Amino acid sequence: MLKYLIQINQLCICLKDLQMNILDTLYKTAHDSPGGCEALARRLGMSAQVLRNKVNPNTSSNRATLEDVDRILGVTGDHAVLHSLARNHGYVCVRVDDTAIASDTAVLELVMKVWAASGDVGAEVHATLADGIVEQHEIERVKAAVYRVNRSLNEMVNRLEGMVQK
Repeated sequence: MLKYLIQINQLCICLKDLQMNILDTLYKTAHDSPGGCEALARRLGMSAQVLRNKVNPNTSSNRATLEDVDRILGVTGDHAVLHSLARNHGYVCVRVDDTAIASDTAVLELVMKVWAASGDVGAEVHATLADGIVEQHEIERVKAAVYRVNRSLNEMVNRLEGMVQK
């Protein structure tokens, strides 16, 4: 059970990032990586100042290219930028895990994840309507909860597809 709570907490942390724009998310990804921009820049083969400039959301020159973003995601393992892009355009980003074991137990774990995420939607809608006033920040929390449900459902479908007899 602890494993599921940790995964849910990590998902909630990730979803806070989704509410940022993609430039802010890229900035946070670079600065929050282990060792910060200095260590990440060394691993990317560039100076720390160049990396800081590329991920600075307040600059209009020397911006990160798609190749830079791809390398940053690959090195950090932080994919919040992908989720932010997907959400901005009405999509859900789901990791395809070809090594995952497709089993009844694995599917059951995903069903529990869906139920937990669905409960979060209900809780957010309840909180939104509780005072009789609907505010934009409340809608953003509902959207984030719905995103989690969609992502969980897609993970479950992917796992079921992995169980298809060939």
